[in-house]
Amino acid sequence: MKKVILLICILFSVQLSAQKRNHRNPRYVEVEAEQKTEDPKPEETRTVERIPDMPNDPPVKKREFCFSPLMVTAPDLPKVFNLFGEKMPLEIWDVRERFDRELLVNTYMQGSTTYIIKLMGRWMNMIEERLAANGVPDDFKYLCIAESALQNQTSRAGAVGFWQFMPGTAPTFGLYMDGEVDERYNPEKATDAACKYLKQAYQKFGNWTAAAASYNCGMGGYNGAMSAQGESSFYNLLLPEETMRYVFRIAALKYILDNQQKFGFILTDDYVYHPHKVRRETITYGIGNLISYAKSKGTNYKTLKMLNPWLRSNSLNNPKGRTYTLLLPENS
Repeated sequence: MKKVILLICILFSVQLSAQKRNHRNPRYVEVEAEQKTEDPKPEETRTVERIPDMPNDPPVKKREFCFSPLMVTAPDLPKVFNLFGEKMPLEIWDVRERFDRELLVNTYMQGSTTYIIKLMGRWMNMIEERLAANGVPDDFKYLCIAESALQNQTSRAGAVGFWQFMPGTAPTFGLYMDGEVDERYNPEKATDAACKYLKQAYQKFGNWTAAAASYNCGMGGYNGAMSAQGESSFYNLLLPEETMRYVFRIAALKYILDNQQKFGFILTDDYVYHPHKVRRETITYGIGNLISYAKSKGTNYKTLKMLNPWLRSNSLNNPKGRTYTLLLPENS
């Protein structure tokens, strides 16, 4: 009798162990891939099957995960390159490598570059027209992009707008500021002010590349470096790191944005932003509360402020009787 009881216990134990081995994890379980006649898969490739959480969940197909490194390539440098109508001396090793660095960095910022291309559809015609009207090379539109990515941004140092004017510099070049108005936020007026700066710098240094570099470090800073080092060319000067990279960042943006399809940016006219359809109203008097004014013109406060970001308060009393041009929706 004892032998019979012992035999029954052994059989029960074996059956219980088999049930445990057949029990599946309720979340994920690895299963062997079907054997194939072709070459075996690499070790980093495996097939994973997800077991449904609930009995009524639909079956989940097997998915194959292949772990492989990204294929990253460096963009080719152009053999000859002109910036601001002036030849970049790519035969100088550090000039070539600095350009290469900025081209590499900006090539792989696809999200921000795509957004820049969309914004170019809205703003580039205006910037190009004002550069041409002021006799400034067209390539300076890329300086604007390097400064602000065509957005009314404010830097940590307090520089503002598309062209990033500092509070102390802006009035010198015709941009008015008070408690109600800050014309650094006006893309049209700020572009004209930037042209005044660049032309003045060109007259001082004799070339546009130096004018562009001075836009970053100031005319005084650039002139001091020239005098101390006995050099006249930007490409032979040792300047602060930010300024050393600045001109090459502009060059990289020009190369990428002038060759969008080559770099994989395929944005048709349907995808870019277009200029706002507006009408202009010129005033030389105070209009008081901007909410009431906007409603009287058939629009709202939000739209008025978005079209005129240089309005920095909720009212415009204009005590000095200055002339301002307000943008209003065309259909308002």
